[in-house]
Amino acid sequence: MNTININLDACDGCMTCVKACFANVLRWEKPAMSPVVAYAEDCVHCNVCELSCPRGCIEVIPDFAYMRWSAL
Repeated sequence: MNTININLDACDGCMTCVKACFANVLRWEKPAMSPVVAYAEDCVHCNVCELSCPRGCIEVIPDFAYMRWSAL
């Protein structure tokens, strides 16, 4: 499973990462006013959340052993 690290100390709560995640891996936690990794197992390692974060708070670390590779 891919690992998604969020630096909450640097996060300003812009929600760009949550809006960018088409797989709904990231969700917005209202009480804490911060993003959370809700469904890490659904991460497809597209890196859109990481690339869209204006403050560079997100790091996606792929787990290539977990992915199934096929030539078909």
